Amino acid sequence: MYLHGINKQYIHIDEAYSFGLASYDKTEIENNEDFYNTWHTNKYYEDYLSVNEDEILSYKQVYENQKNDVHPPLYYLILRFAMGFSIDHFSKWTGIIVNIVIYCFVTIFMYLVLKQLFKGENREKEKALILSFVSSITIASISNVIYIRMYSLLTLEILITVFLHIKLLQAQNPNIKLLLPIGLCVLAGVLTHYYYIFYIAIIYLIFFIKYIKEKNIKMLIYYTLTMLASGILSLIIFPYSIQHMFFGYRGQGVISNFENIYKSLLNVFIQLYNLSYYGFNNLLFIIIIIIIGILIYIKVIKSTVKINKENKEILRLIYIPSILFFIITSIASPWNVLRYIVPVCGLIFAFLMYLLYKLINTITTEKTSNILCVILICAILIVPVIFKMKPELLYYDEKQTIEKVKNDLNVPTIYLYNKQTSNFLDNIMIFSMIKDSYITKDIEYTNENIQKILNNINTSNGILIFINEPQKEEILNVVKKSKNFKNCEYINKLNATEIYYVY
Repeated sequence: MYLHGINKQYIHIDEAYSFGLASYDKTEIENNEDFYNTWHTNKYYEDYLSVNEDEILSYKQVYENQKNDVHPPLYYLILRFAMGFSIDHFSKWTGIIVNIVIYCFVTIFMYLVLKQLFKGENREKEKALILSFVSSITIASISNVIYIRMYSLLTLEILITVFLHIKLLQAQNPNIKLLLPIGLCVLAGVLTHYYYIFYIAIIYLIFFIKYIKEKNIKMLIYYTLTMLASGILSLIIFPYSIQHMFFGYRGQGVISNFENIYKSLLNVFIQLYNLSYYGFNNLLFIIIIIIIGILIYIKVIKSTVKINKENKEILRLIYIPSILFFIITSIASPWNVLRYIVPVCGLIFAFLMYLLYKLINTITTEKTSNILCVILICAILIVPVIFKMKPELLYYDEKQTIEKVKNDLNVPTIYLYNKQTSNFLDNIMIFSMIKDSYITKDIEYTNENIQKILNNINTSNGILIFINEPQKEEILNVVKKSKNFKNCEYINKLNATEIYYVY
C-alpha cells in the first residue's frame, strides 16, 4: 500500500473535496470573491487542501461543509484530525496513511470473520490469516487505500458489523451486551456513508426473520430498539441526513436509477466486471466457472458439501447482505466505478474463496484442496504483475506531465476556464504547485484582454495555458499573438483539461 502510495501522482476531484470539506471555510474555493481574474500564488490553492496555523483548533467547518454537501461528516472529522499533523502544507500522505491504518483493522476483522468460518478445520488460523491477507492486497483493496475518500472507513464498519452479528448469531443465550457495540457501529456507519443503511437494513431483516422463527420476541424487541436508537441518535447528531437522502440531488438520482430497468441491469453488469477486475484480479469468472463445474459434479456423484449448520448461517450472513449491497449500490450509484462496491469486495472474495475451498474438499483430500487453493491464490497475486494491472485513480501515467509543469517549466499559468465542461477541483493539486496562476471567467479571448492579463508578468520563459474551451486553436493563436510568442507545444491532458506551453 505504501509503495502504491508513492506511485500515486495526482488526486481525483472527490479527493480534493475530501481535503477541502475537512479544512476550508466553504465547500467550493470558486465561491471566493477573489478567485477569478486575479493572479494567485500556489499558496492560495494549497490553502483549500491544508490546515493553516490559525485553524488548528477549528473543526466547525467539517460539520458546516457536510451540511451543504451530500455526505455525513464522520470520515471528514477523522481526516481533519490527521491534517492537523501537516500544518500549512498539503500532502497526499495524510489521507493515504489514514486509509492504511484503517486497512490494518480491516485485515484484522476479516481475519476474525474468516476464523469463525474455518473453525474446526486443520490449521484454521493459518487459513484465515492467508485469505485475509490476500483479500487486503487485491487491486480493489489497494485502490480503496490510495483513494482518499470514506470508502475504507465504510469497509471497516461493514466488516465490524458482520463480525459482531456473527457473535450475536453464535450466542447460545440472548446476549444483550453485544447490542451496545452493534449500535455504536451502526451509528458510525450511518455517519460515514448513507449506503451503509442498505447493508444494515438487510442484516436487520435476516435477524428479524431469525427471531420470529425462534419466537424470541424479547431479543427481537431489544435488537429493534438498538437499531432505532442508533438511527435516531444519528439524526440528532446530523439531522441534515434527511435532506440529503430524500430531497438532495443524489437522493433523487438514486430513485430515478431504480425506475429505469434497462439501465439498472446494465449498471450491475458493468460493476460485475469491476468486481472481477479489481476484487479478484480479473479471475472472478474463472472462479465462478470452477464452482459451477464442481457443483454439477457433486450432484452427478450424489455427494454433499461438507459445511456444517453453523457455518452455513455465517455464510448466509456474509453473502446475502454483501451480494444485495453490491446489486443495490450498482443500481443506485451515479457512476459505474469501483468505489461504490469496494466496501463488500473483500467479503465477496472471502465468501467465494471459502466456498471454493469447501467444494474442492468435498471431492478430494484436504491436502489436495490446500495445494489447489494455494495455486489459485498464487495466480491471483501474480496476474496483476504479469499483465501490469494498476489500481484505480493511481494517476501514474500523469507523472511526467506533473514533473514538467511543476519543475521543468513552472512558468506563469493561465487557465482559460469553462465551468460547463469541468470542475476546477479536478486540477487544484497542480495549481498548488505552480508559482503564479490566473483563472479566467466571463472574458472574451481577444488580443487586448490577454495582454491585460499578462501585463507586468515575466513571460520571457513562456507561459502555460490550461484550456477546456471548445475553440482551442483560435484562442491559442490569440495568446501567441498577444506577446509575439513563436511556438505552441502540446504538453498533455490532465483530467478534463489540456495543457499547452506557449513560448
